[in-house]
Amino acid sequence: MARQPRIEYEGAYYHVMCRGDRQEPICEDDRDRQMFLKTFDEGCARSGWRLYGWVLMSNHYHWVLRTPQANLVAGMKWFQNTYTRRLNTRHGKWGHVFGGRYKAVVVQSSEERGGDYLCSLIDYVHLNPVRAGLVRLEEGMGLLDYPWSSLTRGYAVVPGQRETWMAAREGLELFGYADRAKGRRDFVRRLERRALEKFEGDALSDRGLQNTLRRGWYWGSQEFRERLLARVKHPQGNRNHGKGDRQKAEKWLARGRQHFKIAGLLQDAARQERIALAWALHRRTNQSQKWIAETLGLCSAANVSQQVRRFERDIVQGSDPLLKLAAPLRKWLSMVKNC
Repeated sequence: MARQPRIEYEGAYYHVMCRGDRQEPICEDDRDRQMFLKTFDEGCARSGWRLYGWVLMSNHYHWVLRTPQANLVAGMKWFQNTYTRRLNTRHGKWGHVFGGRYKAVVVQSSEERGGDYLCSLIDYVHLNPVRAGLVRLEEGMGLLDYPWSSLTRGYAVVPGQRETWMAAREGLELFGYADRAKGRRDFVRRLERRALEKFEGDALSDRGLQNTLRRGWYWGSQEFRERLLARVKHPQGNRNHGKGDRQKAEKWLARGRQHFKIAGLLQDAARQERIALAWALHRRTNQSQKWIAETLGLCSAANVSQQVRRFERDIVQGSDPLLKLAAPLRKWLSMVKNC
C-alpha cells in the first residue's frame, strides 16, 4: 500500500509524533534528553520552525509546530537522522531509534473559521504527562513538576529564558492571555483544572482528537479538509515546496560573498572561506551536502561532512590560531551563530 503524501505548504501547522523502535525509549537519561533538545534547536535554526507546544516522553515525543517555509520533510529527515546518529554514538549502539514513519497531522490554525483546533491540540500535548501517570494532580503534584515540556520550559518562564524557536507568546495569545506573570500563571492553572475535571465537555472528552492524531491525516473542519485535498489533487498548490529552503541558502551565499569579498565564482574562493560557507549552510539551511559540495566546489558530500565537522571542532568550538589572525572569519562565526 502506497504511503500518503506529505502535505507541505508555507505557514502550515502540524502535530508531529514519533515513537521509539519497538516501543523502546528514545532517551535513556537526562543527558540524552538534553541532546534531543539541542538537536532539535539546531533543526529549528536550519528550518525556521516555530513550536507552539512540545513534550518529550520516555518512548515518544509530540510537537505542535508551524513551518514558515514548506520544509517539514527536509527538516524531519535531518532531525531524526542526526539524533539517531548522536544517540547511537553516545551509547555505542547501531540501528534504528525511531520506529517506522513519523506521524504528521496537518492542523487548522486559529485564524481560520470553523473551530479552535490548534488550542485543543496544544492542551492535548501539555497534558500527556497526566495521561501517562507521571503527574498526579490529586496527590498534590503540579504540571510544572514535569520538566520536559514546553509548558515548563516555555509557557511558564519569562521570554528571556525560552529557546528562540518557542512561540509561547503567540500560544498564550491564542488562549487570551498576556505574556506576563499573571497570564502565564493563569494559563497553567487553567490546564490543571482541565486535568482534574477529566476533560469533560470539551474536544478531548470523547477521544476524537486522540483517534484523529493516531489514525487521521488532518485535524480541522470539513472546509479545511477540502482545501487540503485540493492541494493534493493539484500539485501546483504546493508549488513552493523546497523553494523557500533554496532561497534561504542563496541568501546565505550572498552574505558570504559580501562578507568575504568574493567577486568571482564561489568555487574559486579561498578554501577556508568555502568551508566557512559550507558550515553556515549546513547549520542554517536544509540543503543537502551534495548540493553544498557542487555549489562550493568541495569535491563530494562526504568531503563536506568531514570538513564541516572539522571546522566545528577545531574552529567553532576549539582554539584554532586562525581565529587570532582572521578578523573576517571571527565576524562570520559570530554572525552565523547569532542570526
